[in-house]
This record gives sequence, structure tokens and C-alpha cells, in this order.
Amino acid sequence: MGKGPGLYLDIGKKARDLLYKDYQTDHKFTLTTYTDTGVAITSSGIKKGDLFLADVNTQLKNKNITTDIKVDTKSNVYTTITIDEAAPGLKTILSFIVPDQKSGKVELQYLHEYAGISTSIGMTATPIVNFSGVAGNSCVKLGTDLSFDTGSGNVTKCNAGFSFSTADLIASLTLNDKGDTLAASYYHTVSPLTSTAVGAELTHSFSSNENTLTIGTQHALDPLTMVKARVNNFGKASALIQHEWRPKSLFTISGEVDTMAIEKSAKVGLALALKP
Repeated sequence: MGKGPGLYLDIGKKARDLLYKDYQTDHKFTLTTYTDTGVAITSSGIKKGDLFLADVNTQLKNKNITTDIKVDTKSNVYTTITIDEAAPGLKTILSFIVPDQKSGKVELQYLHEYAGISTSIGMTATPIVNFSGVAGNSCVKLGTDLSFDTGSGNVTKCNAGFSFSTADLIASLTLNDKGDTLAASYYHTVSPLTSTAVGAELTHSFSSNENTLTIGTQHALDPLTMVKARVNNFGKASALIQHEWRPKSLFTISGEVDTMAIEKSAKVGLALALKP
């Protein structure tokens, strides 16, 4: 199933990860530990200005069933139960939030050599139904993502996307927000040995007639250290360096500066993820 088109969210994912993943201007700490019975406990905290948010996530795996339970500082309990390969290529996901009685959702994902389908329905009297489907293969894929509110009878989401891939290049085009936003992205692998890649994303809003262009690159200084940089047409420039100082434990420092208002202070973010 690895050579199939994947799911709709995979369209343009490489470029999005290059341009946006791991960039932040907050301070974040994550610690993961494992019990003797194999239960993974992850504690995380993030400081946003004067606000501090934290949560604790417990993950238990039993054969093909994975249960995640997360509790945050607002006393919300997030529960996700994933049943993998209940049938060949099929994944079932049940999620809900306590005390939000309208948060329950059942999702089915099916991956085929030439198709990827994901459908979900809320567990309420008038649920929101979501469907996304992709047809194609590992080179060419075409898909759509739709949401329908059975209570109001309105289509709340209508997206479509296309992607073309070669051994070192991925280009995608998506139409989002019910046809209001057009986005084109590009990802090119320059050197696999050093994980060097370049990427770009251009979005156009038809309602505001505004264009946003973001260009970025990444390069591995050594097998354990990655540097990334990006800039957009509004003058926002960002860079980060990420070091794996022990297996699966990452330290990331990132910064952002507004070149159009250089008198403003640069924003700096730190992230530390520890795993045994």
C-alpha cells in the first residue's frame, strides 16, 4: 500500500512540511517515558507569551489497537482509539472529547494501490459528514475533500487537489475554501545524501485578490543536524537549526524577523523533545 496515492492530506504535504514544520516562536518542552508494560506517557508544555499550556498524553498499544488519552490544563480529556488493519488497507478511528458531548466522531480510512478514501461522521443527531478521496498512484493523484452539515443542509467544505511526482520533484495544485483560495506548491530534492531540498508555495485569494509567496530550503549539516530557512513576499524571514543530540531526542531553536520593520525585535522559539 506504500506505493498508492495516499490520502487527500498527503497532497502538497512535502512542501508544507519543508516550509512550516518545526518553525515556532514559543517555548515548548516534551518528555516521553515508557512503563514496563509498554505504555507511553508524553508530557508537554508550551509557553506563549505570559500564557502557559500543558497536557499529558498516555498511549497504549495492544496488537492492532492503539488508545490515546490526553488531558490538558483546561480539564479536557481527549480520547482516540485507532484500529489498524481491521481488514486489509482499512483503519478505523474513534475520537471524542470530554465534556464536549458533540465532539464524538467515527472515521474510516482505506488505502488501495490506486485509491485512498477517508470518511467520517459526527456522533450527534445532526452530524457533520466528511468525505475525502484520492485516485491515482505514487506519480499522479487527483482528489477532493468535502464536508456536509446535515443539520443546516449546507456544504461546509469543498476542496480539490492535484499532485504530480517524480523521483526528486513534487508539484501540487489545490483549490480550497469553496473555490476562494488557489494554492500551488513545489518541492525539489537537490541532494538526498544531505537531505538538501527547496520548496515554494504560492496562494491566491480571489475574494481579497491577495497573493502570498513563501520560499524555503533545508540542508543537513551532518546526520544529526538540520538547518532550514524560509522567506515570504511580506518580508517575514525565518530560520531554524535542529539537532538530534541523542536518538529521537531533538533540540530546536528557531527565529523570525520582519525585514520590512527591522526595528522590531526578532522572535525566537525553543523546543526540546526528550525520548528514552
